Amino acid sequence: MLLSRLTEILERRQLTALFQPVIHMQRGEVIGYEGLIRGPSDSPLHAPMNLFKTARAHGLSLSLETMCRRVVLARFAELGLPGKLFLNVSPELLTLPQAAGRDTIAQEVGLNPERVIIELTENQPTYDYELLRKAVMHYRGMGFQIAIDDLGEGFSSLRLWSELRPEYVKIDMHFVQGINNDPVKLQFVRSIQEIAEQSGSVVIAEGIETQTELLLIRDLNIAYGQGYHIARPSPNPERELNADVAKALNRSGVAVYPHKTGMAAHTVTALKLLRVVPPATPDMSNNQVYDIFRDNPDLQIIPVVEHGIPVGLITRPNLIDRFARPYLRELYGKKSCATFMDAAPLVTDKNTTLQDLSQIIVEADRHHLSNGFIITEDGRYLGMGTGQDLMREITQMQINAARYANPLTMLPGNVPINEHIDRLLQSGVRFAACYADLDHFKPFNDVYGYRKGDDVIQLAGRLLTEHCDGSRDFVGHIGGDDFIVLFQSEDWEARCRGLLDTFAGQVRSHYALQDIERGGYMSEDRRGRKVFHELITLSLGVVRIEPGQYVSHHQIASAAAEAKRQAKKIPGNSIFIERRQGHSLPLWSGSAPEQ
Repeated sequence: MLLSRLTEILERRQLTALFQPVIHMQRGEVIGYEGLIRGPSDSPLHAPMNLFKTARAHGLSLSLETMCRRVVLARFAELGLPGKLFLNVSPELLTLPQAAGRDTIAQEVGLNPERVIIELTENQPTYDYELLRKAVMHYRGMGFQIAIDDLGEGFSSLRLWSELRPEYVKIDMHFVQGINNDPVKLQFVRSIQEIAEQSGSVVIAEGIETQTELLLIRDLNIAYGQGYHIARPSPNPERELNADVAKALNRSGVAVYPHKTGMAAHTVTALKLLRVVPPATPDMSNNQVYDIFRDNPDLQIIPVVEHGIPVGLITRPNLIDRFARPYLRELYGKKSCATFMDAAPLVTDKNTTLQDLSQIIVEADRHHLSNGFIITEDGRYLGMGTGQDLMREITQMQINAARYANPLTMLPGNVPINEHIDRLLQSGVRFAACYADLDHFKPFNDVYGYRKGDDVIQLAGRLLTEHCDGSRDFVGHIGGDDFIVLFQSEDWEARCRGLLDTFAGQVRSHYALQDIERGGYMSEDRRGRKVFHELITLSLGVVRIEPGQYVSHHQIASAAAEAKRQAKKIPGNSIFIERRQGHSLPLWSGSAPEQ
């Protein structure tokens, strides 16, 4: 059925060429088009995937691809489209001897080969790189340029890049779509860009579907881009960029990068805690193990292993304590060390994450934390780990993670805050740095408890995020009840006022009714005196940053902190704006807590 339909399509040339614009990301200009193909709209072979899959199954790939090239080239010339044409060609067909005679198609339709870019698309692995390299050299000699499609997705795209040194590389859409929310995708694209700069290739980002992705790709200095947000494939495509897309690309400012969240303990494993400790065997006596402890004063634990399998462990305090008792050494000294070993030690595989391992220890008997644990590989003994090393590693990871993302709000921490400020300064754009701080927070934390305090901090973080444009404004959590917002939105003042109003209304839900009614609450100070505390309010100190005004994030942090101190002098929910010329003007917005 499909074969007969495919044969009919080839005989009657029932293929339609579509063209999707490829644009210059910095200039906002259409530099060329990728030629795409579709089968008849009323056919199961309309989609290119089904079309080429059927052709491969029946040995018609060369015939189909040859016709596709002819249709695309002829239609491109007929439309008189400007710029380059990206023409899809499979490596296996490019290297076939019978394909070499068909490489004059461009000239046949009156198209200069220098306007055609052969885009290598992989449907199966490439094995003969030498043959492919020779074919590429042959086509380059005719004036064609080379592009590699779907970098990062194909079978051997990185190897092809190294072997062929193409003029263009296209990043697979998987790494572009959602890049604004995925630090790994961001790092992948940045790495590809760095390699391209070193190798002389031009990078094209495929699959751009949102404005946020568009602006982030632009900020990474990726040269070219294409995708549905820019323009969909069309039989008669536009020759100029859509006005909204052009406006977005020409807009000053920098994109907000995704930030790291969570703890690295989710990926670091028990292998990092491994200490190589020579084990004892069950046929060793207690006297022999005692001598090992005596000769190694720092050794606290000796595992017992039989035929490579851990069967227990012996701790220094346990053995030394027993031998200190009258006659016990005389009675048990020559007996097997298994007599005094812990026959149910904690055993974990080397690939267990530290997060999981810490949970296992918490749920296990208390002595395992002090005794340590045995680390294995496929059930066989590797070494030991200690509870102290585990806690030290987890603590250090928490400290490091907090620098990148605050564990309470999961907002970016100090490192990404400073990095974003530096990017803003380097780009020379205007922005506003807003320092947000909670007033009267410490007594609330003392009276209502730290859990309630955490709830209020999380409320502040959530409201800050909700009142910002996620594609333009950066929200960071400095620590405690201190936050910073780096506004690129032109309406940042209105956003700040809306934030203050919303916070004033929602923070009340965290108080007891009687405290809301009287506008505060009583508590005792350190001397036992009754003190009245007002309800929590929010102070915003804003510094407007002009190009060239500051040179480092340290200066901006200092200026924003001073603006925040001025804001805190204003009663209630307040905003203080430090003006560019050094003139300070306090503004009050939002509602003060009811008295």
